[in-house]
Amino acid sequence: MPARGLYLITPEDGDTLRLVQRVRALLQFAALLQYRDKLADPGSRLERAQALQALCAEFHVPLIINDDVELAAAVTAAGVHLGEDDGAIATARVRLGSDAIIGASCYDSIELARTAAAQGADYIAFGALFPSSTKPHARKATPQLFAAAAPLGVPRVAIGGITPDNVRMAVAAGADLVAVISGVFDATDPVSAARACAAAFD
Repeated sequence: MPARGLYLITPEDGDTLRLVQRVRALLQFAALLQYRDKLADPGSRLERAQALQALCAEFHVPLIINDDVELAAAVTAAGVHLGEDDGAIATARVRLGSDAIIGASCYDSIELARTAAAQGADYIAFGALFPSSTKPHARKATPQLFAAAAPLGVPRVAIGGITPDNVRMAVAAGADLVAVISGVFDATDPVSAARACAAAFD
């Protein structure tokens, strides 16, 4: 589990080869990569997850699968990210093994974070920290949550509306990792955007 850095999350992209090419250009700046796809059919999701797993192995970057423990197991991904309705951390741990990275969305709740940490989450995520185009109606997290969660002893991830322009605010609040989708992939220059987000931890 990387301690700090850019947590890159894939955009929705209906073409596997194009998605892999987009990610390849940025993976050198990433501490983690999450495959997130709410639109594709199961076969396409498997194909893309396999392709991304091979790419991540090449770059030595752990691949995390969003919301799908069985897909993570099928492609031998490094782990899974669970929302509050995606199943229990303990169940994912049994399925994926003791070395798996299991992350938990905690939204705007320190209580969810405490529960996730107690159940063995490897990281906790708070967001949306800023207005998000990916989830415009997401619950809003406050910067104070990161300080409140410091005693839990697990990496804290900031997500939601993070861009090169505000990433240092997230790091200053106490985020150990910053999860970014559109702030990198929709940027005019995605490589420069990814580099800037990673450099916020220097």
